[in-house]
Amino acid sequence: MKDEESHGSKKQELQLQADKLLPTITHTLMQLGYLNIVHQRLSQPNDTAKTYQGLSRAIHAQFGQVMIKWQLSPDSSLDAASLNHEIKVLKVVNRLQSSNGAAQKNTTAPPVLAYGTLRLNILGQEQSFTWLAIPYYTQGSLAQHLKQPLTLAQKHLIIVKAAALIKSLHDKEWLHNDIKPSNILMDKEQNLLLTDFALARPIANSSKNKLQAKNSAGTPAYLAPELWQGQSSTVQSDIYAFGIMMYEVLAGMRPYAIESSTTQPWRDWAIQHCQRPIPRLPFQYSHYQDVLDKALAKRTSERYLSMKEVSFEGLTIIK
Repeated sequence: MKDEESHGSKKQELQLQADKLLPTITHTLMQLGYLNIVHQRLSQPNDTAKTYQGLSRAIHAQFGQVMIKWQLSPDSSLDAASLNHEIKVLKVVNRLQSSNGAAQKNTTAPPVLAYGTLRLNILGQEQSFTWLAIPYYTQGSLAQHLKQPLTLAQKHLIIVKAAALIKSLHDKEWLHNDIKPSNILMDKEQNLLLTDFALARPIANSSKNKLQAKNSAGTPAYLAPELWQGQSSTVQSDIYAFGIMMYEVLAGMRPYAIESSTTQPWRDWAIQHCQRPIPRLPFQYSHYQDVLDKALAKRTSERYLSMKEVSFEGLTIIK
């Protein structure tokens, strides 16, 4: 009961802050040329630093419909988990896409339409306001798409495209570190694009950047066993997250879950990923089990070494 009361209190406090923040944010975005602004999400990932993050939809005369990610913080430093880091990663990935030609198969992430940082006087103090504009994809995320009834052929195509998408990012020498359906967008042609690069790291430097579970690295439902044990993220931890997502696409639910009433969620998630056996797929999807077993192997020595090894050739697809 106390946890519920605490959660309700935080939610109420955030709503009160939103009433104070959003009019100024709206005015600022309008001055930057964005109209018909609809604020879709506001969160406070860092309570102590009083940092706010938001997601808004708008229309721009040059870009058309856009999504705007923004961050408001008293600290203007470019910390690794900030929107500044995500902008940097997206610019690099966009540049690599352009340098290799305009082929659709090479498109891994949405284009950066505009970005910037301003100093705003808000909530009684000067704060740093950073924004990033990307195209608005009317098809939404893969998580939204998975709520619809899908045939096995449609599920198979999603899995194959998702595998190719993650391989494409790894080929560009980047780890995503937060692979999940809600971080994959779908365009009008049903091509998939990765989004939310806040935790992305260069593959070459991954051993220097340990992503510890308790430091909120990634989403607990998709975190590989080695990350719960304090090891560095690697290509194989992205592969494990893909395996979780693969099960979710096929079976319609995640393979692991914890009780919502638990008082020790991090411990419970660690037990699920590190100690629970690899889940068995429902019978109609059992021909995918070998791929799933290799993607979700508890030990990295038994897991796929790269997304290039993940293959669905030879699987019989029932339409």
